[in-house]
Amino acid sequence: MGLEMARGRALKTATRSFRKSPDDAQRAPIAKLNLPGPKAELRFPVGQASRAFYRRFWPGTGPAEWNDWRWQMRSRIRTLDELARIFRLSEDEYAAVSRHQGALPVGITPYYASLMGLTDAHEALRRTHIMTGDEYLRGAGEDDDPLSEDHDTVAPGLVHRYPDRVLFLTTGTCSTYCRYCTRSRLVGNPGGEYHFSTRQWAEAIAYLEAHTEVRDVLLSGGDPLTLSDDKLDWLLTRLRAIPHIEFLRIGTKMPVVTPQRVTRGLIRVLKKHHPLWMSLHFTHPNELTREVTEATARLADAGVPLGSQTVLLKDINDTPETMTTLMHGLLKNRVKPYYLYQCDPIRGSAHFRTGVDKGLEIIKALRGHTTGYATPIFVIDAPGGGGKIQLAPDPVAGRDGDFLLLKNFEGDVYRYPDPNGTLGR
Repeated sequence: MGLEMARGRALKTATRSFRKSPDDAQRAPIAKLNLPGPKAELRFPVGQASRAFYRRFWPGTGPAEWNDWRWQMRSRIRTLDELARIFRLSEDEYAAVSRHQGALPVGITPYYASLMGLTDAHEALRRTHIMTGDEYLRGAGEDDDPLSEDHDTVAPGLVHRYPDRVLFLTTGTCSTYCRYCTRSRLVGNPGGEYHFSTRQWAEAIAYLEAHTEVRDVLLSGGDPLTLSDDKLDWLLTRLRAIPHIEFLRIGTKMPVVTPQRVTRGLIRVLKKHHPLWMSLHFTHPNELTREVTEATARLADAGVPLGSQTVLLKDINDTPETMTTLMHGLLKNRVKPYYLYQCDPIRGSAHFRTGVDKGLEIIKALRGHTTGYATPIFVIDAPGGGGKIQLAPDPVAGRDGDFLLLKNFEGDVYRYPDPNGTLGR
């Protein structure tokens, strides 16, 4: 099947339509984070912004299609014409999309596009998914594989870096493509998105069967939840059958950008394979919609512990106010803030990166000023394959004889008896 047919529409010649603005549409404010009550809706909810969006840009579409995650995947915004039909593109965005070649193409589900600013090129979520000219600039220390995952690959798609756990790259497909993606070299390959075959999975599984030191497997990609239920079930079943593998984890953005993927069928599959954990990629409070609340509630009710992984992004979520709102919203959605990542030095990502001190500033603003449950671990994934390194504000103010001097969240110094200690000398 040709790529055009697979996308459900022929690719058209690009037109310079960035000057033709769609009517200014006000995005709905962040939805109230009310968790479903005991009588949860049988159908997936559709937020007000979503309903207005699909009636405008996909006329004739109803809730049944909108709530079908496969329709969301088929209807992704993938071409310059499709972008220009929905967004008022700036000249910079238009030029950047026009010149793109290779992996990490444009890919935005209609649902996620409904959360973005249609006329504002500086809107937070839009900036993370529509190319700009900065993407073609290479900053100091940037690389296509800065974390040296290829170096630690021991079987197709299997990265063994830490002693007791592995990263299992199950697919090269995502439902949306973040412009700062750590694996931008791999995902959405030209000529059609690439899925690892079950033959390649079998090679990785054979490695795991032979390496009894591995007790923890993280499924990632791409996004594992772009796999069908039966393929995901097959893979989880094979992994769960290995006696020494104790934990299975899934790293995914689908419940955030395509929450309709969390079907009751998917829940049935996941419940078969406990203990199973899930790491969700959240970026901004505007993602905390009614639909996402339903998706996270279904997962949590199924006994799947949820943690968040958030990348610190310049002028997108790099203020204490934005990050506090996001972390509080996650807790209301039963998601534990887990990691705050310093943006990896992927080629062309300098415009997304803050200084490391910005991450420490945000952790300092959270620590002690809100619940510890809302404070993630700030980490840098060390270039060259060094793994995750935690950073935190230093509370040690020195020593006074047998007393260690510690600074609390308000900046006051307290004495702790530590007569045999060396810390702070």
